[in-house]
Amino acid sequence: MNLIVAVDENWAIGCRGDLLVRIPADHKMFRQETLGKVVVLGRKTMDTFPGGMPLQGRTNLILTRNPDYQVKGGIVVHSVEALLEKLKDYDAKDVYVIGGDSVYRQLLPYCDTAHVTRIDRTYEADAYFPNLDQSEEWEVTADSEEQSYFDTTYHFVKYERKKG
Repeated sequence: MNLIVAVDENWAIGCRGDLLVRIPADHKMFRQETLGKVVVLGRKTMDTFPGGMPLQGRTNLILTRNPDYQVKGGIVVHSVEALLEKLKDYDAKDVYVIGGDSVYRQLLPYCDTAHVTRIDRTYEADAYFPNLDQSEEWEVTADSEEQSYFDTTYHFVKYERKKG
């Protein structure tokens, strides 16, 4: 299973329920990577989407503890166990965890590839992703050349879980 995330220098991912910054090339990469695939997200992340609706062109699996939550065009599950059971219907290489922070933390142990947009800035934040650079389990296997969007520089970095 994959995950895809944009982080700042402190591995922050959001503030008050929103992204830290919007970088068009990051959104384009996200779309190219996930289109036609399965995305796994939490309800709060779903609420940030236009109209609170699932992403088009993808199978949306929404993880929420709310037993009454429903969303047209999405598949709702209420536990990690139920999610993992549902994911057996799909090829793991086509599954992308897309947030938010609690969903990332719960599902990181099940992921073996992380597509991380590393933004060379620090933002005010209240949501964070685990620092993969400090983990013995992960290694960088690809790193793009420096990209820029106005005065913001960033890299697309691929991390993979070490084998064995």
